[in-house]
Amino acid sequence: MLDIRFIRENPEAVKENIKKKFQEEKLPLVDQVIALDAENRKTIQEAQDLRTARNAKSKQVGMLMGQAKKDPSKLAEAEALKAEVKADADRLAYLEGRETELAEQIRHIMLQIPNIIDPSVPIGPDDSANVEVERFGEPVTPDFEIPYHTQIMESFDGIDMDSAGRVSGSGFYYLMGDIARLHEAVLAYARDFMINKGFTFCVPPFMIHGNVVEGVMSQTEMDAMMYKIEGEDLYLIGTSEHSMIGKFIDQIIPEEKLPQTLTSYSPCFRKEKGAHGIEERGV
Repeated sequence: MLDIRFIRENPEAVKENIKKKFQEEKLPLVDQVIALDAENRKTIQEAQDLRTARNAKSKQVGMLMGQAKKDPSKLAEAEALKAEVKADADRLAYLEGRETELAEQIRHIMLQIPNIIDPSVPIGPDDSANVEVERFGEPVTPDFEIPYHTQIMESFDGIDMDSAGRVSGSGFYYLMGDIARLHEAVLAYARDFMINKGFTFCVPPFMIHGNVVEGVMSQTEMDAMMYKIEGEDLYLIGTSEHSMIGKFIDQIIPEEKLPQTLTSYSPCFRKEKGAHGIEERGV
């Protein structure tokens, strides 16, 4: 999430960044959050002024009530001042409630405004604008029919989709024998490859609270992808990235502890399971 001060001081840069991400529908959010922020700061200042005035008036009421014992004319002045204190208290209660409302509205919008793109990132609407950094060899088209990867696994008795269909429905599978071992070996290779690069390996929690989810994706994305644990403030993670980002929630990392070089692995629970890979038969 961006700092509200950065948005306040650099609204055009934030809008230009939104355009670079091809999310023009979010452009009005910048002006909205700036207006809400201005109202919120005005509300906070008025509330602070009222607290100061209320304290001063309360002390003055006490003095007048003491003086009224000797001078009854002071009683009416004290009562009038008490009425002002009551009015100030009512106004303060409204302002404090408004502060809470505004803070929540600002936070909701801030979660939707994208972070600033690094200047080195190529700008483009999709992967057609990707820049080739390095090429290893040349692509080769074999002179034989390429089998489905599931056919290869079936030839080794390494996958059972029929049983998984009965147990879990379409898109699931059992990995068996050497194929299951190969699956674990690839994970171990990837883990050790990253560890040898200097990363710290981490197995993260597979469930996270809703406030962590809010920090990693929009409500629309969350509803479309993530599974909610009914009756609990818990979601199944769609990727280890979710809980890895959440590891640093509400934390300020000292500069001497940066960078944090972590690598992780987890199951990925996603509602769109198989939707974009039907041709791979869900595997």
